[in-house]
Amino acid sequence: MKRALMFAGAVAVVLTACSGEERSPLETSMYNKDNDKIGTAVLTEQPEGVQVKLKVEGLEPGMHGIAVHEFPKCEAPEFKTAGNHFNPTSKEHGLMNPKGAHVGDMPNVEADPSGMIDVEVMLPQAKLKENQKSLLRQEGTSLIIQSGPDDGMTQPAGDAGERVACGVITLDADKDETSDPTEPDKQQE
Repeated sequence: MKRALMFAGAVAVVLTACSGEERSPLETSMYNKDNDKIGTAVLTEQPEGVQVKLKVEGLEPGMHGIAVHEFPKCEAPEFKTAGNHFNPTSKEHGLMNPKGAHVGDMPNVEADPSGMIDVEVMLPQAKLKENQKSLLRQEGTSLIIQSGPDDGMTQPAGDAGERVACGVITLDADKDETSDPTEPDKQQE
């Protein structure tokens, strides 16, 4: 009986560890309206939410809205297939909204004069593990970058302009082997 309990406990620990490790970190490729890969986003489960390390190039210099959207679909050129902001708790839009924000709402990011974004941001309400707020629940979600800044209040999505880049957030997202333009060419090393 003691061995059976120890075995059951060991199996539970392994299964719990595997479910978290399989989901985090998760890398997704980001594509522009021409369906060219422009960089990556690496999502990592943290105690305080999901950390997103975003590294993309080829954007207009300046501030850009960024948010997680409800469907893992990035059909160029408009990326409308990604749906609305990820909002499983039925809140209103905006990080400055006193009634609370969408789970997918994120702070604006800035592209430098060369059009590069290299930043880390947090999604404090989100999870990668199974949960109502999991970015991987059902089929997954997507990450959208917009042409202008999100004003943090306007409904339903912050008046941030057109969608200019998209990446799917799924368990299979990190299987994309397209070369990353933001990384040095490995053949030249």
